[in-house]
Amino acid sequence: MREKVVTAARKLGLDVNVTTLEEPTRTVSQAATAVGCPECQIAKSIVFVADGEPVLVVASGEHRVDTERVAEVLDVAEVRPATPDEVCAATGFAVGGVAPFGHELPVVFDERLLREERIFAAGGDGNTLFEVEPRRLAECTHARVAAVGDGAGSAPAAADGAAPEPA
Repeated sequence: MREKVVTAARKLGLDVNVTTLEEPTRTVSQAATAVGCPECQIAKSIVFVADGEPVLVVASGEHRVDTERVAEVLDVAEVRPATPDEVCAATGFAVGGVAPFGHELPVVFDERLLREERIFAAGGDGNTLFEVEPRRLAECTHARVAAVGDGAGSAPAAADGAAPEPA
């Protein structure tokens, strides 16, 4: 999976160094601890289903995603977290390792991440991460930038994936 992420990054014009760590990075807390950064610098890639179609939300690790806000941004009636099987089918990645690119999903990018100089995102599995400038990532993924967090602080959600992120 790591090579898939590196190849996809190159196609987008990003030069990323995907690092495999000994510690797991499946959750925001695990990822922040592994790289020694605050949770707000972890970009969790979470798959949702919006009116029946999968979408990816790249959100700050400091808060949960508000599905009502996502529905407003996408102008859809219903948004729900994807199941683990839906995540894998839509992205080719398992929950806990979903990269913010390397799939064909539309991307909504949490504006909170733009406050950071650098962020860390999953590199294809539950032990890999890469560091990137958030504005560049949002630009390369053609993301729609919006406020999608509920502002409730950090949550024990998957760093990148799906199901543990109910609104």
